[in-house]
Amino acid sequence: MLSTIGGLGEFALITRVTSKFPATQDVILGPGDDAAVVAAPDGRTVATTDVLVEGRHFRREWSSARDVGHRAVAQNFADVAAMGARPTGLLIGFAAPSDLPVSWVEEFAAGVRDECALAGGAVVGGDTVASDTLTVAITALGDLQGRAPVRRDGARPGDVVAYCGHLGLSAAGLALLEAGIDGPAECLSEHRRPSPPYTEGPVAARAGATAMLDVSDGLAQDLGHVCRASGVRVDLDPDALRPDPALLEGVRLLGTRPEDAERVARDLMVGGGEDHALAATFPPDVDLPENWIRMGGVLTGGGEAGEGTDPSERTPVTVGGRPPARSGWDHFRER
Repeated sequence: MLSTIGGLGEFALITRVTSKFPATQDVILGPGDDAAVVAAPDGRTVATTDVLVEGRHFRREWSSARDVGHRAVAQNFADVAAMGARPTGLLIGFAAPSDLPVSWVEEFAAGVRDECALAGGAVVGGDTVASDTLTVAITALGDLQGRAPVRRDGARPGDVVAYCGHLGLSAAGLALLEAGIDGPAECLSEHRRPSPPYTEGPVAARAGATAMLDVSDGLAQDLGHVCRASGVRVDLDPDALRPDPALLEGVRLLGTRPEDAERVARDLMVGGGEDHALAATFPPDVDLPENWIRMGGVLTGGGEAGEGTDPSERTPVTVGGRPPARSGWDHFRER
């Protein structure tokens, strides 16, 4: 049957899907040959890869094919932006059961196309294969535009810690979906289709960011990578972490008492993850870019909060001087 990808066949599927992807000025040779050719204007290419597995990163019962397409692009191009780079190219590895409807793949491709249009990159190639588990593997490319990459090891004591984007909404959205609660649209949509501030990565780089990353596994967890790479600690100001009204509504719908809602919402901002906001450190004398929010400072290294306890609970990131209530996401640890 031509309604499934098994009935349509691999090469007809590739032809049908790749026709949906427009080229950009960065694409010299796009899908259809043995490999793509992508321009690298300053002689360097930022490259990153990520994998989405059904049941682990998304569920078809609560995410549409378009949602998955948007999400696949967003979580990869967010990493490009976190290096201070501009997204250019995307390669997609697509593994799926042969009975997957062709319509699902077409809708997935439409989501990929639309998110690429938002981010500024283009699909340049990929691969398809049969698999019992629906899996999407992405390799994303970016252009530094002549700037040095913003790495994780540049934070220095005295630097300001700031973020841009949403924190906590995606984690609340996931909890609402798992509980079967029709919560605030902002929470549900941020989980299904993250909205990284793509252009703010290069903005932060031009402003002098000393370290930067994409918040995918939780703010505290990810800032911990900066701390360990830079040999510093970070303390977040709880008063600067102001929950979005939709986040507060979401935690209340999940059964949190009104008097505890702000604290629980803040815990999700610090330990939730998958919003794909950007977090960065800046020298203390730098005027933060317009859309960046100051949330703490970089301290001299010299130990992690929680020393003497289980190593998995130690963290170089504190909130008001205390270890965070949520540690963040780890694929090989139970939540």
